[in-house]
Order: sequence, then C-alpha cells, then structure tokens
Amino acid sequence: MKKILSLIAMAFVAVVSANAQKFVFVDTEYILKNIPAYESANEQLSTLSQKYEAEIKAKMQEVEQLYETYRTESVFLTTEMKVKKENEIVEKEKMAKKLQQSYFGQDGELYKQREVLIRPIQDQVYNAISAIAKEKNYSAIFDKSSNIGLMYSESNMDISDQVLSRLGYSK
Repeated sequence: MKKILSLIAMAFVAVVSANAQKFVFVDTEYILKNIPAYESANEQLSTLSQKYEAEIKAKMQEVEQLYETYRTESVFLTTEMKVKKENEIVEKEKMAKKLQQSYFGQDGELYKQREVLIRPIQDQVYNAISAIAKEKNYSAIFDKSSNIGLMYSESNMDISDQVLSRLGYSK
C-alpha cells in the first residue's frame, strides 16, 4: 500500500512539475531573413566570395596555361630547363592553393568577414531570445530551423515574430 501511495505521489509531482515548465519554439532562419542587415551582410559575403573565386580561378588558369606551354615545348627543352619550368609550375600552383587557403580556409578572409558582418546580428538575436525567455519564464526554447530532431510544433508556440519585434523589425 505504501508503494502505491508513493508511486501516486511521485506521479503527481511529475505531472505538476511538467505543467510548470514552458517550452517554446523559435525559427532563427526566419528571424534572420527578416533582418535587412543580415541579408545585406550575406550579399556582401557572396560578392566577396565570388571575387575571391574569380581571382583563384585566374591563378589556376595561369598554372594550366604554363603547363600546356611546357607540354608543347618540352621536346625542345634541355633537362635543366625542364626542371626549371616544372618547378615554376609547381610554385605557381602552390601559390594559388595558398591564396585559396588564405581566402576560404578556417581562419581565412571570408571567415573573418563573416565574423565581422554576421556575428553581431546573431548575437543580437540570441540576446533578444534570452531576454524573452527570462521575461516570460520559459524553460526551454527550441530552434525550429536547426535539425536537432524537432518534428512538430504548435504555431502558437513560435515566438519568432516577438523576437523580430524586440529587435525593431516587422515581417
């Protein structure tokens, strides 16, 4: 009998605790797409990326052209001249790859620009979400735009418009 009463009491406490928690959902992708500064930053990054890609492509075409010239002229070159031309081609290719790494690598220019342009906006969104969560006493906020396993959410639980409003934007 004591076991049954203790099980009922534990179930009651679990139900009361579960009802006290508030869970809501937010769509950060939706929020960011409705912030003009974010869209502008993305456009700037895209333009910069295209510029870098064109520069690297030009360098790689230069390497290709040197190689083609080498292939056609190799019959007429001495062994010493061949080695010199081969080294020149290899060096140009290394330089192109180094340039590519400096632009698109982990700490490359594109990454740095992304940090400068996008990070402040993401921080603003995070701070607005945190402020709303504290004000409204939410236990958890799940991001619908990330694929962490959320399969369904009620639309009335989405506070994305509130976050945009807090940031001074409207949809």
